[in-house]
Amino acid sequence: MSIPDFSQFPFNLLAGFTLGAVIGLFSLRTGSLSRSGAAAATLTGGLIFGLGGLPWAVLLLLFFISSSGLSHAFKRRKLQLSEKFAKGSTRDWGQVLANGGLGAMLAVVHAIFPDEGVLWAAFGGAMAAVNADTWATELGVLSSQPPRLVTTGVVVERGSSGGITRMGNYAALGGAALIALVGGSFLPDAGQFIRYFIFVSFAGTAGSIFDSFLGATVQAIYTCPACSKETERHPRHICGTETVHKRGWRWLNNDLVNFACSLVGAVIAAGLWLLF
Repeated sequence: MSIPDFSQFPFNLLAGFTLGAVIGLFSLRTGSLSRSGAAAATLTGGLIFGLGGLPWAVLLLLFFISSSGLSHAFKRRKLQLSEKFAKGSTRDWGQVLANGGLGAMLAVVHAIFPDEGVLWAAFGGAMAAVNADTWATELGVLSSQPPRLVTTGVVVERGSSGGITRMGNYAALGGAALIALVGGSFLPDAGQFIRYFIFVSFAGTAGSIFDSFLGATVQAIYTCPACSKETERHPRHICGTETVHKRGWRWLNNDLVNFACSLVGAVIAAGLWLLF
């Protein structure tokens, strides 16, 4: 294991945070991030860009650009489902940290242990999982078929937590595979590329499924007394009415579920990389 050159850290971090701030400000102007989201993006992006280098930056940007694009695509068709989700398409600090916080922590570890290839697999798994989950959510709600609860197969309303569709499953696999394809291209030989592509694609898809499982079982879900609608929103529904807890753990909101999704993706990808 080589000894990291800590003398380069200040310059790398300065460059990373500068790039993170530029992207955060641009996203703020385009409506992809709120002010708190832009600040969180500067923090997470700065660490990943500054300590991970170009490959890590590419995967983070790939996730952010593709997921933001899908969030804004078909916006009118998805408008009627906004009352279901905890937050809208403009991401705040909680959403940014939920999707990129683990990646930032892995970048810090990578800076200290730069030869640990398993960290690249873990980072890819984390990014693949959140990308798969975002793609599944954004495209799955457009399916012509009604969603079914991942745990029981019972038909549920569109946008319901834990509901999955065939189109959403394909989208999840596509989102994970895109991260795996680009991440694997940074590896030195075809054998490692194939391993990385398979492991990260599987890990990302598994993380997305785990996200749905939590949504169907223990994520905090509320109801709006005025609209008689089930929702993730709390303390108030989109109509302004205070929501009432229906099921799940009160502390387990959508942001924590998304973080768990990235964690599962990272653990599975790293585990497969070490085992095989």
